[in-house]
Amino acid sequence: MEVGHEQGRAQGNGGSDAAAGKPRTSPCNSLKMFLVALSFAYFAKALSGSYMKSTITQLERRFDIPSYLIGVIDGSFEVGNLLVIAFVSYFGAKLHRPKIIAVGCVLMSIGTFIIALPHFIIGRYQYETSVRWVVNSTLNPSPCPVGSPADLAQDGKLSQVPATACEGDSNLSMWIYVLLGNVLRGIGETPVQPLGISYIDDFASEENAALYIGCVQTISVIGPVFGYLLGSLCAKIYVDIGFVKMETITITPSDARWVGAWWLGYLIAGVITLLSAIPFWFLPRSLHIPGAQGSEKCTPEQTSFIKDPHSGKHKYPADQNTTFIEMAKDFIPSLRTLLGNPVYLIYLCVSIIQLNSLIGMVTYKPKYIEQHFRQSASKANFLMGVINIPAVALGMFSGGLLMKRLKLNIMGAARFAFGTSLIGYILSLFFFAMSCENAKVAGVTLPYISLDSVSYDKHSVFAACNSDCFCSASDWDPVCGENGITYVSPCLAGCASSSGSGKNTVFSSCSCVGVAGNFTASTGQCPEKDDCDRMFPYFLALSVITSFIISLGGTPGYMFLIRCIQPQLKSLALGFHAMATRTLAGIPAPIYFGAIIDTTCLKWGQKRCGGLGACRIYNTTAYRVAYLGLTLSLRSISFIICIPGFILLSRQLRKEERNAVHGALANGGTELEELRKEEFVVSNSDQSQQTADNGTDRETRL
Repeated sequence: MEVGHEQGRAQGNGGSDAAAGKPRTSPCNSLKMFLVALSFAYFAKALSGSYMKSTITQLERRFDIPSYLIGVIDGSFEVGNLLVIAFVSYFGAKLHRPKIIAVGCVLMSIGTFIIALPHFIIGRYQYETSVRWVVNSTLNPSPCPVGSPADLAQDGKLSQVPATACEGDSNLSMWIYVLLGNVLRGIGETPVQPLGISYIDDFASEENAALYIGCVQTISVIGPVFGYLLGSLCAKIYVDIGFVKMETITITPSDARWVGAWWLGYLIAGVITLLSAIPFWFLPRSLHIPGAQGSEKCTPEQTSFIKDPHSGKHKYPADQNTTFIEMAKDFIPSLRTLLGNPVYLIYLCVSIIQLNSLIGMVTYKPKYIEQHFRQSASKANFLMGVINIPAVALGMFSGGLLMKRLKLNIMGAARFAFGTSLIGYILSLFFFAMSCENAKVAGVTLPYISLDSVSYDKHSVFAACNSDCFCSASDWDPVCGENGITYVSPCLAGCASSSGSGKNTVFSSCSCVGVAGNFTASTGQCPEKDDCDRMFPYFLALSVITSFIISLGGTPGYMFLIRCIQPQLKSLALGFHAMATRTLAGIPAPIYFGAIIDTTCLKWGQKRCGGLGACRIYNTTAYRVAYLGLTLSLRSISFIICIPGFILLSRQLRKEERNAVHGALANGGTELEELRKEEFVVSNSDQSQQTADNGTDRETRL
């Protein structure tokens, strides 16, 4: 009867999947199944997240929006996470954690599909160009139409704008669907990390917990490899593939107007995320903990940080049925206990500042490679996935192995994470020396008259050589002249005629290209990559080395977070840490990084109905200083905050060591006194009994 009652209770609590008469599932096998399922979920969410970052420039160009607005879209993921993470992390630990993770994966999948939705609703992508695809090249219109200055608006844009174009542009506001889908992705991702990590730490042995978590973190870094590779593949494919004739497309993937098939990768990522939800529906709520391990287990490092030993009486085990009201009443005291830990607060501040630097850097790194080293979006994403991300994965995994091999305690883990971050910071300073010159664009980076200085006046694109042409200063339709200089458009190059069609169009009689006026120009920007091609391999090599060194401290730093708090507060601490970093790093970092990058733009695209679109060309020197300077400045601040953190940590450890010694002495004295009292009572009892009954039962009583 008792066995049947225990089985029924275990089934009711979700602690066992075995029905009556069926063999009980091995806890070891269930834990391994959960580890595999969680790794796949980490892979799926990392793939879709990295793919979002790989499509930044594609979304900018498709929806004609600046970088700061892309930062808002990217940060919307953290907004969704923030909405529910505190409650999911705390209450989810008391409920069926695997099933909550499964629901989250389904929501992530739906959100990913919503992101791709605008492609199927808005019209075809139209880019500004004077090149036409025609069968008879003699029908090509003149690139330099004759007109009067009165026909131009004040900003150099043609005053006549068709009403239908503006009506079509109203559909571009559908980038809001991308934002809403990303919010839903953030909501769905919420339970995966805190509930998954706490589940492993609860039911894995102490010596294996760090290795398991390191494996999961490694898989989460491998996910971006495939995410960026998927982004690289989709960036090569034209956005409207299957709906337009590709021979009519007059731009190439290296063009600033090119938009890849950004929507295709989201459909693939959505399917993968949906599949990752399936295993969690079949996993148990809790597992049997072998040996003396239980919910009350506590390492020496954890014990030294528990400020209130009686606070554990308010906590409920994961397999105990509790009401929502009981858990809600315990939320505030638990949060107060958590925030009363000064070491946890210091760690939280350092994490927030370093994640500001990391998120801003990673979000715009493909864009930095594109703009600074003049690489295509496809190549930038490919290099991120094949070279940079594997170095991070290897560093995360190596950090977990080193922590297990060296048996690092709290102080050792903190020193290891700080040391690797500091070495990576020093090496990152060399990025400032890896520079490329600005592209030579007449009227933008070089004035028409003397090609030796930078010009920031957009109206400087007008010169005597193109004064007879009816040109717009807002269009971006670059051509490469024979002199190696890029011109904003064939009209502004003073080209009078053209021959050929599509990508093979050649413009002739370009008055701005040569003095005689009989020079030609071809479509697209001039390569001008000699200096960058020499510097780019060094940039990639240093990027790989710094990424590996910094990521070595990832797993020790994460284990430090888990071990510096009470075991009962693990889920809440992980959840609050994630909530704080998302609020103060994940949301604002892409926005202000994007806003600062926008200030370095030299030539903005123009929407057909007015207003700024996506940036076409940046001042590479200013871009490098702003991007790298902001990244390293934030890291410098985090190192300063680490100093009082180490002081507090060392004092706390010394204090707890003294308390442990005094406690052991006090407990030893008390036990000795109790033993003496027991011996005295036994002695008196023996004497009385001996006189009472002749010593017959004395041996039995003794």
